[in-house]
Amino acid sequence: MIKNFIQPPKIIINENLELVKYYPNYNLTINWYSSPKLCKQVDGKEEAYSKERLKNMYKFLCKNGECYYIKYKDNGKWMLVGDISLYLGQIAIVIAQQWQNKHIGRECVKALLKRAKQVGYTEIKANIFSFNSQSKNMFQAVGFKQVSNEEYIYKL
Repeated sequence: MIKNFIQPPKIIINENLELVKYYPNYNLTINWYSSPKLCKQVDGKEEAYSKERLKNMYKFLCKNGECYYIKYKDNGKWMLVGDISLYLGQIAIVIAQQWQNKHIGRECVKALLKRAKQVGYTEIKANIFSFNSQSKNMFQAVGFKQVSNEEYIYKL
């Protein structure tokens, strides 16, 4: 479905939050993926990403869907605080630890759900490790329903 559409360069969510089409910026993103705590939320293992692993992840996400940086304005200054992807009927999101718990993720997921509907999806999945209560709470607050131990679905 999504392959028939051109990824927009930007999705404006509000005056302080945008999604910007992915471009290589490994010097910044390696910082997000070098946190063992964050990597455990993403992969279930407290193992930091290598630059090669990071490149392969972004290559996969871009090849199979749309990948965006999360751009957030704090005290008048724009910064990249995470990434979010819509790929193969799924949403995946990572927000740097210092920017978590500010409802940034909720707004970004809502924006990608609108995008998913635009490109023709009828449902979107999220895979969340059972121990990751923070992500479970966020996805459920947006409207995802748990369908198995680690799978959540949102009907569009």
